[in-house]
Amino acid sequence: MFASCSDDSINDSDFLAGETFTDSNVRVLLLDSLTVKLSTMKFDSIVTSDGSRMLVGEYTDPVFGTIKSSSFIEMVPSSYDIDEDAYYDSIVFILRYDNYYYNDTIAENTYHIKELSEALSPDSEDDYFYNTSSVDYYEDDLGSITVAPRPIGRDSIYIKLDDTFGLDLFQKLQDEDLTDYDEFVDYFKGFVIQPDDTANGTVLGFSLSSDMRLYYSIAGETDTEDYYTSFTINTTSSPVPFFNQISAADPISYLSGLTDNEVNLYSEDAQDQSFVQSGIGITTRIEIPYLKSLGDIQGQGTLLSATLRIKPQANSYNDYLMLQDTLGVYVVDQNNDLSYQTSMEAILNTDNEEFDDIYYEVSLSSYLEDILETDLDNTDALILLPSDYTSKVDRVILDANLDSESPQLEIIYAIYDEDE
Repeated sequence: MFASCSDDSINDSDFLAGETFTDSNVRVLLLDSLTVKLSTMKFDSIVTSDGSRMLVGEYTDPVFGTIKSSSFIEMVPSSYDIDEDAYYDSIVFILRYDNYYYNDTIAENTYHIKELSEALSPDSEDDYFYNTSSVDYYEDDLGSITVAPRPIGRDSIYIKLDDTFGLDLFQKLQDEDLTDYDEFVDYFKGFVIQPDDTANGTVLGFSLSSDMRLYYSIAGETDTEDYYTSFTINTTSSPVPFFNQISAADPISYLSGLTDNEVNLYSEDAQDQSFVQSGIGITTRIEIPYLKSLGDIQGQGTLLSATLRIKPQANSYNDYLMLQDTLGVYVVDQNNDLSYQTSMEAILNTDNEEFDDIYYEVSLSSYLEDILETDLDNTDALILLPSDYTSKVDRVILDANLDSESPQLEIIYAIYDEDE
């Protein structure tokens, strides 16, 4: 590591000096070449049944492969009662945008709605659905639509559903064959909403307030009144009968080798790159193997600040493949099992964007200080993922080329010697 000394005041630091410190000769060191190792790892699967939106769509990424997402949902009626004098009109599903999208929204997208043939019951012992989960469904469409999506300018997409399905559902409610939740989900287990297999457009976010509407009419003495029964997405049962199935097919060879979560693809084996992808569970792993070497500096020392900067790979992002403004910072153990999410964030700094000087910056001060204060070697590592990575498919390619000074950990370290 390289160090520079300074007699400047440390008043800008959050450090609270004790009496021993203030009565000492203080040297403040700037250390900016402590080794930081980046690697890429991939979780075997990630929980998506706690996601904040439906994700539906498909696009082809030159690095991460063909990204596809389908949503599996259970519906519940707002009412089990339909007037005996009513007659059936139509049935539609309303997909409501929630303003999230990734990749090209100009291209047309085709969406298929299919009926599930088995109940939304998780196979796992922990009562969660994962991005790799699967539930059987009937092949025939109940409805489909081809649209050029407008997630910002419009609020919803209306998809006409099959009238045979709608009429049968109408009659069973009207005849009181379905009078409670158990009877209803035994008859109608839910939908999968999926993109066309040939799509190369965008992955869109749809609100969990999307609903199905069964329209019917009742004739009066002078005119006819129109009504509908609404069916909403069930997000309150336990386990939650909803999940996004997210996959990536045919990524570049580096990422194909991530076969389980204990495999670390180090940046030097991936052309000095590291990768992040929401939804799939690909994440950048950060190790600082020689942090405890700070203790080898002569004198008694304390960490004043530590800032890590990592640049996105040049030309790896554009208006379609956008960068996240922030990335969450999590801790994994030596086996790459997720331990917890920290309060730290890697924030995208674009102050010098016109000079192509863009980087993610995260303060590691408190985290590294805790490690330095322990006698044990730290076997944990940090990883980067968007805080809502279960509800997005955003991706980032990070630069790990020493020539571009990425990653760079800048540490301000104070050394003080007690007066004799």
